[in-house]
Amino acid sequence: MKILSIDTSNYPLGVALIDEGKVIGEYITNFKKNHSVRAMPAVEQLLKECETEPKELTKIVVANGPGSYTGVRIGVTMAKTLAWSLNIPLVPVSSLAVLASSGRHFNGYISPIFDARRGQVYTGLYKFEGDKIQLIEEDRNLLLADWVEKLKGCDGEILFVGNDVGIHEAVIKEVLGDQARIAPFVSHNPRPSELALIGAQMEEKTAHEVVPNYIRLAEAEVKWLEAQKNSK
Repeated sequence: MKILSIDTSNYPLGVALIDEGKVIGEYITNFKKNHSVRAMPAVEQLLKECETEPKELTKIVVANGPGSYTGVRIGVTMAKTLAWSLNIPLVPVSSLAVLASSGRHFNGYISPIFDARRGQVYTGLYKFEGDKIQLIEEDRNLLLADWVEKLKGCDGEILFVGNDVGIHEAVIKEVLGDQARIAPFVSHNPRPSELALIGAQMEEKTAHEVVPNYIRLAEAEVKWLEAQKNSK
């Protein structure tokens, strides 16, 4: 079973190919450049290097948010197009769950962090039970200060992971003290091979069933809805 995974939901771009319990190929970059220009060529190059034809793929797995609105749309659209054209299943996976998988060997709770500006973050709470990641607290968008106050009630250490953790590290440590652990920088990029692994264990969907999960509306959409409401 050859599974292709795609993650363009944030700055890191990741694609991976796994086959029957083996990572055949994996590609990750982390710099500010338009995913719409680079994502499909990355997939094509990965398949070429792995000597795999698109028709050999049996499943597509995509990180469907939250994250960058544009990034999420690019990845989901590309994954839907591939799954539909190849007539194979598509599996959407939380972008936060993928990031939390970087804490696979941490014996405690894991809080993945994507910055959402103005003191807010996208986050959730996860924990590994054996080899499988478990969702403890639903993915959400809220003030980081409110989130760490909530986490004070956890009965163990909490690992914070993600390229945006540094933005909020001072507040995290001020509130949680020694209860907070910061992952090393080499763990902050979500791994597309972990994405493929998670998706391999989840329910399959058709391309038409999969949609982006933004969690919150874009600011422009909020303003448009307010304008429509006021006009009535």
